[in-house]
Amino acid sequence: MIQHFSYKPFFGNQQLPGWTIHFFYKQNRYEGIYEQDGSIKWTGAIPPDEEKVKKMVHELMLFHVYD
Repeated sequence: MIQHFSYKPFFGNQQLPGWTIHFFYKQNRYEGIYEQDGSIKWTGAIPPDEEKVKKMVHELMLFHVYD
């Protein structure tokens, strides 16, 4: 389960898509860039179960950003 999920616009101009994300998963902190097409570029370590984590992040972004 993802905990302490947060995001912020990657660019100062909020009309440009892209967000920095960070969260905890299995007691480790992960960071990345969430792009408009739903892809994630990890800026640090890649979480275990990467595909499962990507799905969870995508659901959170749909709820918070695109709602």
